[in-house]
Amino acid sequence: MVSLYTNFTNLPINNTRQIFARRSFLPEYPNGLWKIETGFVRTYTYLEDGTTVALGLWGPGDVVGKALSKLEPYQMECLTKVGATVLALEEWTQLTETLLSHIQQAQELMVIRSYKKVDTMLIKLLVWLSKKFGSEVEKGRLIDMRLTHEDLAQMLGSTRVTITRVLGQFEQEGLIDRLSLHRIVLREEDIWYYEI
Repeated sequence: MVSLYTNFTNLPINNTRQIFARRSFLPEYPNGLWKIETGFVRTYTYLEDGTTVALGLWGPGDVVGKALSKLEPYQMECLTKVGATVLALEEWTQLTETLLSHIQQAQELMVIRSYKKVDTMLIKLLVWLSKKFGSEVEKGRLIDMRLTHEDLAQMLGSTRVTITRVLGQFEQEGLIDRLSLHRIVLREEDIWYYEI
């Protein structure tokens, strides 16, 4: 744990809320963390060949930061407009809870990506997103994260074209409704056969 507290750099004033534009990156502070107040952040790294490897999706109340990973590079991309507060690592009293949350999410995403078929991976990802970030609406659960087909493809190690095709298939089967701004309504009662 001691290594988490090394390499001190100047942090912005602790607990100062900052606003970040969609597709911008949260700055890395070796001795600081970001608590997300509003919006959604994707953490990822990439391989030598440029392949993106998703590490997590985070929303209001979640905490992210370079100090929680040894991966290089480690990127924190704002999927939407994000309001976040910087926290000094040495003052963060909920570090154990934060680490457990990251471990649990990594395991959940690892299982989702372990399915052999893209349609199964995608429906499992949509179910997971709806449980973690979704809200109840009349026809199911709204995933209002504005994830593009490319975002979903990168989460699953697939291609944008394949994700577009599978989403179209899901829509035809009545499993989802696609709304404007890349929002999706998941009709949970109709996906029981993917859960087996």
